[in-house]
Amino acid sequence: MKPIKQFTIPFTGLKIGKHQFDFEVDNTFFDSFEYSLVKKGNLKVGIELDKQETMLLLYFDIQGTIVLDCDKCLSEFNAPISIKERQIVKFAEDELESDDLEIIVLNRKESELDVSLPIYELINVSVPYIKACVQDGSGQKCDEEMIARLESFSINTQQEQQEENNDNDPRWAALKKLK
Repeated sequence: MKPIKQFTIPFTGLKIGKHQFDFEVDNTFFDSFEYSLVKKGNLKVGIELDKQETMLLLYFDIQGTIVLDCDKCLSEFNAPISIKERQIVKFAEDELESDDLEIIVLNRKESELDVSLPIYELINVSVPYIKACVQDGSGQKCDEEMIARLESFSINTQQEQQEENNDNDPRWAALKKLK
């Protein structure tokens, strides 16, 4: 993943205190990530950066909708997303990996912060484990035609059809008497 230029925050020239940054996330954002769970969406991202002497505090506010595929009827639906999270950015002499997922460690020589990866991760983590059309909040129901088609292929339905065929065959009736 290459950094997305429009999602970088130059923090070196900022005064100590709070600063507001707004970003738009659309389909081109998700195209930048190769194996994204989300392919389409329209979101507004507000980031409040609280610059302090030794660290930066980022408060993410992500609102909008993403397009998901229903696990039940396979149709696309718009799922609303509302995320409020905090991220801490600390500075170190060396590029260190942090065990805490809430902390990003930057080299002291860095002058800007790429927030595209934290935004991407927050959106993907908010995708529900089971995705259903009823989650879009509009009362939309699953595609009845697709549900009927899928039920016709279910194992129970096929077994019932085989049993009906077997009931018509007198050889099976004779075998059932042996029980």
